[in-house]
Amino acid sequence: MIKYDYIMVRFGELSTKGKNKKDFISTLYLNIKHALKEFSDIKVESRYDHIYIQLNDNDYEPIVSRLQDVSGIQGLSLVHKTENDIEKIKEDSLALIKTETGKTFKVKCKRSNKRFPMISDDIVRAVAPVILRNTDLKVDVHNPDILLQIEVRDEGTYIFTNTFSGAGGYPLGVGGKSMHMLSGGIDSPVAAYLMMKRGVTIECIHFASPPYTQEAVIYKLEDLLHKLNRYQARIRLNIVPFTKIQEAIYDNAPESYCITLMRRMMYRLADKLSKRRKCPVISSGESVGQVASQTLQSINVINEVTNVPVIRPCATMDKVEIINLSKKIDTYEISIRPYEDCCTIFTPKAPKTSPRLDEAKAFEEKFDYESLINDALNNIEVKIIE
Repeated sequence: MIKYDYIMVRFGELSTKGKNKKDFISTLYLNIKHALKEFSDIKVESRYDHIYIQLNDNDYEPIVSRLQDVSGIQGLSLVHKTENDIEKIKEDSLALIKTETGKTFKVKCKRSNKRFPMISDDIVRAVAPVILRNTDLKVDVHNPDILLQIEVRDEGTYIFTNTFSGAGGYPLGVGGKSMHMLSGGIDSPVAAYLMMKRGVTIECIHFASPPYTQEAVIYKLEDLLHKLNRYQARIRLNIVPFTKIQEAIYDNAPESYCITLMRRMMYRLADKLSKRRKCPVISSGESVGQVASQTLQSINVINEVTNVPVIRPCATMDKVEIINLSKKIDTYEISIRPYEDCCTIFTPKAPKTSPRLDEAKAFEEKFDYESLINDALNNIEVKIIE
């Protein structure tokens, strides 16, 4: 009985990266090896156009499932490898298509090995009649039930019918590192996932306000990051003590401005920590207009405190889209646990949706926030989640 020998990994966007392609593929190769380290007897082979996973009789399903979480992979094909011989290609193509169910088929061929004596169209014309004579299948070139694909390469010919989608994006690590603002809600873990999908490694900053917030919030964050470990194996969590800063804000500003000032302080902290930790950008789960601090005018006033670029992957997504993605990456049920972070527990009844920068600065001048920020940075608790 014919069997699948390999999983062929397709690169997608990486194919357009020109001189950087080799480095990107090298990073993806290492990420794949790390992702599959529990499968000790498989072999990962890197080539210019594809990466191949030699199955060695392993069940392909858990391997495909794991690979679908690796950013930088556009698609995965379950392939049978045969010789660069037209008779062997015809024989194995027939055997493989007989394992599939359907009424119609199409043969598609790509010949990368230009030394092979037949062009792609001639290979298709040789294979299709064999299938027609030996099965009940009919040809449908527009919408076939079974698409039989043949790729003739230097090292052999690959035949396949099954292709799975990958995560897309870029390999983790090629995009640098971000200081990611992690709350405990639905949005920020989704934004973290989207950053990682674009090849950016994340390091997290969280603002804790004991005794107003519970210790359970930290356990919640750890559980969220364990879910994200599926995409990034090791994540640093910086827990910043924020209580004194929040109390100073509420002592010196009207309630309507407190969220604006809290966010400005958070960005000041993230700015300083990102520079200390060599993160060229800050990222967050903010979505335009979703809450008072995320109106365009609020974002403008809040963002004024930092010159570090801020990336907001969820900016144009609505709540339903974010929730659906959180369910896909399995963070939703953790995010909705009833443990509030410092933003939600201190939410004013009527927050300012159109704050003025001059007013925000005037309230901040009433207390020495710089010393509070430095004190908070000197007392960060670090957890490594892996």
